[in-house]
Amino acid sequence: MSGIRGKVVAITGASSGIGEATALLLAERGARLVLGARRTERLERLTARIEEAGGEAVHLRTDVTLIGDLRALVALAGERFGRLDVLVGNAGVGTISPLDDLRIEEWHHMVDVNIKGVLNGIGAALPVFRAQGGGHFVTTASTAAHRVVPTMAVYAGTKVAVRAVCEGLRQEAGPTLRVTTVSPGVISTDFAEASNNERVRADITRLREEVGIAPSAVARAVAYAIEQPADVDVNEIVVRPTAQS
Repeated sequence: MSGIRGKVVAITGASSGIGEATALLLAERGARLVLGARRTERLERLTARIEEAGGEAVHLRTDVTLIGDLRALVALAGERFGRLDVLVGNAGVGTISPLDDLRIEEWHHMVDVNIKGVLNGIGAALPVFRAQGGGHFVTTASTAAHRVVPTMAVYAGTKVAVRAVCEGLRQEAGPTLRVTTVSPGVISTDFAEASNNERVRADITRLREEVGIAPSAVARAVAYAIEQPADVDVNEIVVRPTAQS
């Protein structure tokens, strides 16, 4: 199946930012959406918005650190739409700070969400994709997976891991499974607000205001990968502002 219309796409981290923009764009192009995130009120509003525009969407509260939640999200796709064609693993957290801050609980939380969350998504969807003879993993990494800068050591480490896992998955995938990693740069989302270090939060906010681009830019990259013919696997896409170094 090529194109987007009619495809069943599950998205984690769908309640805001890149996930929300991706859901809206894919719904506009005819995908049937299964939306997951922890903030159910936002999911409800997004689902209603898609349905009011004539699209199809369902939602489920999803904590990607829990394998049961990912299995339930994948199962919901099958129950409501009969299959799952694409899993967009977009949930992530960036509690950025210098290592000297010793925010050890935040380090562990980034590992749990950014790495284990991706693995849970693979664990939930891979058996379904194998059973139905096809599927597509699209995973959000970061330009931090390509370049490490001060204050982002742990965050970058999680994204390097995501990129490595997805490349390993691609090599094992075989001829019927597609694997895409999308690495955004500075995007105009609430990413900066996650940091509890005031100086770092101010620096990221300033950079976002100076060069940040809309989440829709990443959504278009995701759509591009999904809409390719079944024998075309777009493996890596980096989307950054032209002004980002």
